[in-house]
Formats: sequence, C-alpha cells, structure tokens
Amino acid sequence: MAAADQPKLIVVADAEALAQAAAERVIAQMSANPGRIAICLTGGSSPKKLYQLLGSDSWRGRIPWERVHWFIGDERFVLESDPLNNMAVARATFLDRNAPADHVHPIPTVVENPDESAAAYAHELQDFYGSESLDPARPLFDLVLMGVGPDGHTASLFPGYPAVEETARWVVGVPKANVAPFVPRVSLTLPALASCREMLFEISGHDKQPILTRLLNGENLPALRARSNGETVWLVDRAALPEGIRGGR
Repeated sequence: MAAADQPKLIVVADAEALAQAAAERVIAQMSANPGRIAICLTGGSSPKKLYQLLGSDSWRGRIPWERVHWFIGDERFVLESDPLNNMAVARATFLDRNAPADHVHPIPTVVENPDESAAAYAHELQDFYGSESLDPARPLFDLVLMGVGPDGHTASLFPGYPAVEETARWVVGVPKANVAPFVPRVSLTLPALASCREMLFEISGHDKQPILTRLLNGENLPALRARSNGETVWLVDRAALPEGIRGGR
C-alpha cells in the first residue's frame, strides 16, 4: 500500500459534527476487521468530544470491546494521576467503564526517563504485532487518531526535532516539548504511525485556521509528513478552514 500524494479533506459544519463523523469512521474501521482490532488514540483537546461520544449510551454498544486494543500515539512524561496524562484522560472519559483492563495499553511513565519509556512501549507494540519489523502489507493499527498543534507538530513530533527524522525506532523519547505544557514526551515515530489502515486527523476551531493554512499550502511540517500507508484523512470543521477555500471545498 503506497501513501497517497494528498490527504483526503472532509469538511463538516462544527465540532459536534466533527465528533460524529470521526466516531463513524472509527466504527467503520472496526466493522471492517473481523479479528483483533488496534486503535491508536491521541491526546490534547481535539479528541475529547469523540471520546465522550464513544463512551455514550448510543455509541458504546456499537464497539466490539472484547476485540479492540487501545494504544496511544504520544504521552507527556508525567504520572498517570497527573491531569496532563493523555491516556488517563481517555481512560476517565470512556475506556475504564467499557474496555477490558488488559486491552488498554498506556505508555509507561513510572520509569527512569522518556527513553526508557519509549523502549518499553516499542517492546509492547512489537509483542502485540508479533515482529520487530513493520510489514507495509500488514498494518500495526486499524486506525490512528491524530491532532495538529499550533506549530505543526503531531503526536509529539515537533518541527526541527530529531524525532521527526527517525526511521528505525518505533517509539522515541522527546526530552523537551516545543509548546506548552513544557514537559518531556514519548512519541511514536512517523513509520510506526504510518502503519495503519487509516490515519484520521481531527482539526477543529478558529484557532487552528493559521496552521491549517500552512499545511494546505504544503509547508514541510510534521503534521503534513504524517501519512498512513493506507488512507490519510483530514477531518476539518468550518471554523478551522481558511477563509479563501470555505466556499470551494
């Protein structure tokens, strides 16, 4: 499967419609796989409405919880009890009430440093996948959720940082973040994130308009370089869409 030249751009009315559309795509990927399913979650503010939806009475019955394993694309190197912890937010919002405990795979942060955490998570991913090498014909994930930061970072892959250029390792430690909160991070690399059937970006709100403009103009930022070996989708609400293309996309 070769990565497409351009992501698929889907524009919806608002943040509520974006969460609904994202949930439908999550369920569609689950429905397409009759076996074991792997979903890679994202942190930050963009997925919160989606997570609330997936845990709601009207949606959780559509998820085959016993077959789904939940991973995360990056983590702040803080304890799970810290409100900055990405997976802790996802767990509190919808996972702990629904998913089998051994199907939730957080990035470990009770270790010495981010590099040690990265090595441990890479080992867990490789055990799950059954190989230390990624096969383009056999994706690691069914779906990878992504967001975009104001500087064009995605996961914890920041512009100009060495982690963006990593091609061998699946997970890396990031000693210092480029944006707040300025805590160390652990992040999956572009090759590991690319190993999916679908990579789904959620881009919502007027404050994302400047960075989306830069991405649509083709600026070489991590969020533009992040592509699935299958399909890459940018799900955007109208508030985030640059003025000049609102009527034409």
